[in-house]
Amino acid sequence: MSDAGDRTTDNLRRAVAALGSPPPGRILGRGHPAGDFLEAYEWELLEERSGYLRLEAHRPEQVRNPRGQLFGGFTPTYVDLVALLTVRAGQRGEAAGREGAGREGAGRARPRSWLATTNMRVDYFDPIVGPRFVIESRLERRRGRTCFVATRFLQGGELAVHALTTMREMPQGKPLGDA
Repeated sequence: MSDAGDRTTDNLRRAVAALGSPPPGRILGRGHPAGDFLEAYEWELLEERSGYLRLEAHRPEQVRNPRGQLFGGFTPTYVDLVALLTVRAGQRGEAAGREGAGREGAGRARPRSWLATTNMRVDYFDPIVGPRFVIESRLERRRGRTCFVATRFLQGGELAVHALTTMREMPQGKPLGDA
């Protein structure tokens, strides 16, 4: 296998591990490329149930604009990652044969499919300026392989960003890019 193939396999292995076994009170462990960039391993998991997440996130230095606000172009990165996690929310403990084991569960079952984002809309109402903010995300509808997720960023209890994401579940054996 080529060096690039080895790196891809290693990156995939680390990303799956980050998704499957986050520390207690967290939604993601270290090792997921986008999650590590956003420092998602530091986000606090406030609530998780099937198809719903409520998180407290922060603005790392690398995603700030010159005014110290969340740079608007990075907002969809948060949205994409949180939407993916929302589709899988409430599946902790299934790897150990237990449904809904909650925050202290044995981790998540390994996903049987990939999620490919097919559409995303982001509406900005206020800049994210606080060092910490709340993200709420809900799986609004699942039909066949298609998942529709609504994500809200709250700052001081007020809606600052609203996003809608459509994702398609893809079997793991199918080549990526063929949504």
